[in-house]
Amino acid sequence: MENNRNFFITIALSVLILTLWQVFYMNPRIEAQREAARIEAERVEQEKKTDPATPGVAGGELPPQGAVPEGTPGSAPETGGAAAGTREAALAASARVKIDTPSISGSINLTGARIDDVRLKDYRLTIDKTSPIIELLNPAALPNGQYAEIGYVGTGETGALPGPDTVWTVEGEPVLTPATPVTLTYVNDKGLTFRRTIAVDAEYMFTVSDTIANAGGAPVALSNYGRVTRFDKPKVASAYVLHEGLIGVTGEEGLQEISYSTIEKDKQVVPGKSNDGWLGITDKYWAAALVPSGSQPFQPRFAYFSDNRPRYQVDFITDAISIPAGQSATVETLVFAGAKEVAQINAYEKDRGIRQFELLIDWGWFYFITKPMFWLIDTLYKLFGNFGLSILATTVIVKAVFFPLANKSYKSMANMKKVQPAMLEIREKYADDKMKQQQAMMELYKKEKINPIAGCWPILLQIPVFFSLYKVLYITIEMRHAPFFGWIQDLAAPDPTSIFNLFGLLPYAVPEFLHIGVWPLIMGITMFLQMRMNPTPPDPTQAMIFNWMPVVFTFMLASFPAGLVIYWAWNNFLSIVQQGVIMKRQGAKIELWDNLGGLFRKKPKPAE
Repeated sequence: MENNRNFFITIALSVLILTLWQVFYMNPRIEAQREAARIEAERVEQEKKTDPATPGVAGGELPPQGAVPEGTPGSAPETGGAAAGTREAALAASARVKIDTPSISGSINLTGARIDDVRLKDYRLTIDKTSPIIELLNPAALPNGQYAEIGYVGTGETGALPGPDTVWTVEGEPVLTPATPVTLTYVNDKGLTFRRTIAVDAEYMFTVSDTIANAGGAPVALSNYGRVTRFDKPKVASAYVLHEGLIGVTGEEGLQEISYSTIEKDKQVVPGKSNDGWLGITDKYWAAALVPSGSQPFQPRFAYFSDNRPRYQVDFITDAISIPAGQSATVETLVFAGAKEVAQINAYEKDRGIRQFELLIDWGWFYFITKPMFWLIDTLYKLFGNFGLSILATTVIVKAVFFPLANKSYKSMANMKKVQPAMLEIREKYADDKMKQQQAMMELYKKEKINPIAGCWPILLQIPVFFSLYKVLYITIEMRHAPFFGWIQDLAAPDPTSIFNLFGLLPYAVPEFLHIGVWPLIMGITMFLQMRMNPTPPDPTQAMIFNWMPVVFTFMLASFPAGLVIYWAWNNFLSIVQQGVIMKRQGAKIELWDNLGGLFRKKPKPAE
């Protein structure tokens, strides 16, 4: 009975994993393919309606404090359609300041002082070392345009203020490096001089510092705004597994994650006013985010604009900044544009005092398991120099941490095997009285010091570790394109081999659902052997499920990241060794060899 109970719990957990796999992995992929087709159709249709007009920021009355003005900074139409031509042609269409750091390259558009050309030197599209590097920010004229912009709005008394159409003048050598900030200037018709200093560190953070000098004869009031605007969205969505889209931590609301589909439906989300925080647009591995100055309260906003050319946007506008005649004021805004490297994100949060900037990485609801799991794997990586080896070492450490509980569990399972004759005797004796049968069983458990549910613990403990490791492999850029050995060149991707073309020896492609690689096969074999450590269930239906479960898991895990499959296979092997040693010490029979032999023994013919 207890073996059956443990068996059915195992089946239930297996069904749970299969269901989660379908919901979190297959459904999003199918939906992503449909969405990609829809986006492509919209893009083609949009290109037919190209409208080259690019209105600037409207003037007018200074809006009430906390309100985001219409047309500023978000709802004014941008380039009416994606211009034909290459990225190089779009960059050559305007004067620029070159960016060159150890981590990024690109340029700043002097029209609008937009940061709209950022390429990540350390990351490529594929594991091929000759593939193009990642282009994170791109000019608005391109279909995948995305940029960050800082500007101002005011009243008629302030005159024309820096906005999308403002052409800035660069002082000195127009090259931005960590050692050489650049200075841009703009003087308007009302005696306001804007002196913008843009600095960048060796990683991904820009510091935009504006000094505004009022040489006029009257005080002026203006508001600072910032925005990140994006014209496309990921073609392969990662729904359910992690958040991609609009994100921010501001005000009393704290973390806000707004998907592309949600903002398309709601058009805009306007949280409460804030004195600190950040907001941006995030991908799986990269992000562009703004950190407004803490000197003025600001109103954040998340928005989608469908007029003329659809676009997604996060923006903020500060309360009015008053500058008396003959005086000046300074406003500083941080712009992050880069890879979501865990150590670097944490350093920005600590060193720059950015509130909860670590939430730019989606650790999920079970962050209290996921983050320690990443820390352990990353620490071991620094020791071994290989993430695959660090996953193997992590498995050993996790097994060691839970060793007392697992040891007790396996001992209890071994004792259960030893008392099976007594259990059968009780069942036969009280076959017609289930209540007395249960009481006798409990007395037997108490006498022999057996916990009947102890056999479930090894399985239950493996589930949270499995999902935390899956989350780490899926979301952290450190795992992206991380090689193991041999054919595994990306632990975050499935095993690329397949038994159905003899692991690449036969010259034909295999359908995706038949990609059963070497490591999934190893995992299936170790799972099969682990299950054979126990007696085969007497019920034919249970026995059939018992036999086919490793096959089902082999097909299911074949599409999971290779690092996860390696972990599961290695964990199975360690469990087999551990269970075998404990059973031998307890004097319990190890059923493995008899079960394996039974597979090949000729079955007796049923009696006539």
